[in-house]
Amino acid sequence: MNIEEMKQRKKELGYSNAQLAELSGVPLGTVQKIFSGATTAPRHETLRLLEGVLSETPAPPPRQVYRPMGWKESMRVKESEFTYFAKKQGEYTVDDYYHLPKDKRFELIDGVLYDMSAPSSLHQLIGGYIHAQLFNHIMGKKGACLPMIAPVDVQLDRDDKTMVQPDVLIVCSRDIVIRRCVYGAPDFIVEVLSPSTKNKDRYVKLHKYSSAGVREYWMIDPNLQKVVVYNLQDEDAVPAVYGFDQQIPVQVLGGECVIDFREMYEYVRFIYDREDSGEE
Repeated sequence: MNIEEMKQRKKELGYSNAQLAELSGVPLGTVQKIFSGATTAPRHETLRLLEGVLSETPAPPPRQVYRPMGWKESMRVKESEFTYFAKKQGEYTVDDYYHLPKDKRFELIDGVLYDMSAPSSLHQLIGGYIHAQLFNHIMGKKGACLPMIAPVDVQLDRDDKTMVQPDVLIVCSRDIVIRRCVYGAPDFIVEVLSPSTKNKDRYVKLHKYSSAGVREYWMIDPNLQKVVVYNLQDEDAVPAVYGFDQQIPVQVLGGECVIDFREMYEYVRFIYDREDSGEE
């Protein structure tokens, strides 16, 4: 996709420069220069990040009523199993969330239910690797913070309208860890992007995590092999973009814990090699 095609696609999607910067992790000033024509030869990595956002199919409107695959108006289901059909998106509560079918995974954000499909093996390997590195570091330092991995409920705003399940998180205040969930905002969150969740992770969750008081947020894109790091404590901070060939310090742990994405990539490289060779 060349720059002219990106301009047309940006127009079709209705993205502002600010939205495109937020979704891609590219600094706003750089986005403005590219689409105004001030920059005629942007870096290849910058174009890849922008193309990754512009080539996506837009997410459905957040108020769209959820219907599971194969659902029909004539289908009879037990009211105790599917009581959420009785409400409109935006009206669901934590109580509704706890009455959802146990064999399905959902997130509840501002009263809207989001279906979560099963994660891929690559998604799980990446999340598991990062959790292991965090766990080993914190345990080695005998730290008080608690590294956790999905699925775990996080009642982010301590209200009855939101319950999320971040892929990896660190909680440094043990007071907010109760038996049924994390009751409040974690200090650190990692989301591994997947086709079914990336728009939600890049926009909806970024806003929620920032407003709830999460201090640091990483978005890992396995397809682009990029990590976008947000310092949510500083609203003027520009997101940092890293590749899978770099090391990234965890700032909420004082920068002493460093996740080596070169090692992580070698750990999961067999999956990429198999895809490149055309194997299933």
